[in-house]
Amino acid sequence: MTGLIGRKLGMTRVFDAEGTHVPVTVIEAGPCPVVQVGQSQVQLGFGVKKPKRTAKALAGHVKKAGLETAPRVPPKAGETVTVAIFAAGDRVKVTGVTKGRGFQGVVHRHHFGGGPETHGNTRHRKPGSIAPGTDPSRIIKGKRMPGHMGARNFTELGLRVVKVDAERNLLFLGGSVPGPMNGLLTVRKQGGPSRHD
Repeated sequence: MTGLIGRKLGMTRVFDAEGTHVPVTVIEAGPCPVVQVGQSQVQLGFGVKKPKRTAKALAGHVKKAGLETAPRVPPKAGETVTVAIFAAGDRVKVTGVTKGRGFQGVVHRHHFGGGPETHGNTRHRKPGSIAPGTDPSRIIKGKRMPGHMGARNFTELGLRVVKVDAERNLLFLGGSVPGPMNGLLTVRKQGGPSRHD
């Protein structure tokens, strides 16, 4: 098993053997019951759903795996995966949904510099010209424009496991991870070279 489902608890710092402080994100990872095993996939669960909020189909699926309550995130059925699969020094990749920022302009969304701030100018935060004239007479695909920002899947690569607390099911990862506090995350082993090496 190379991954777990977890919940972001927040950020803090720890001190290494030399006394240097290391900023870390604390993740409550697992325990994750194995709900189903396919030919090349394993379905994990995390947390507990209230029985009245559990669909009958999901309840039956979980009961077949030998679990009493449905996990909040439906995933060799019946077994449990814990943070013990990770060790300090491992490289991992973390996937989550970034914080939603709503509809934003180009200055916030794409870091445009904005227009002149002089008297009489009314285009302080507008994008300016967005397309050529006669040729090609259209807006090119991928043009950086105002629009919905955030609330998308994002994977942070090459994070290092600083500490593993198996008793409390906590992972301490160096650096930041996507998403808000209490947001659901998937933590998987990197498996290959990282841009941080």
